[in-house]
Amino acid sequence: MNISINWIIERLLVKPTEGSLVDVVITADWRCNGTDGTYSGTCYGSASFAPPTENFTPYPDLTQDQVLGWCFSNGVDQAAIEANVTAQIADQINPPVIAPPLPWAAPVVVAPVEAVVDAQA
Repeated sequence: MNISINWIIERLLVKPTEGSLVDVVITADWRCNGTDGTYSGTCYGSASFAPPTENFTPYPDLTQDQVLGWCFSNGVDQAAIEANVTAQIADQINPPVIAPPLPWAAPVVVAPVEAVVDAQA
């Protein structure tokens, strides 16, 4: 099964000021999407961050990869999330639970509808 995994940051929550710093990211909302081209799965969540003590990156200079790195360093288990997304796709391909028709209920048969021709037309 060839699955493509894509991580994105959907939103950042920012404190306008934190000491002498401006636009300090305190929370990132992330999403992990996966697809095999036919089926798809997703997980989402958020990660919170302590105010920076060094190496502050101004908000306009942030990259998605940088913020994802913060998420993975602050409790987002990348391997577990990707495994969950992969399992969602596998379960769509081979459902672990299905709901077949009740064995004692007669199957519903739908009769074909015949076209009605108006002889006066």
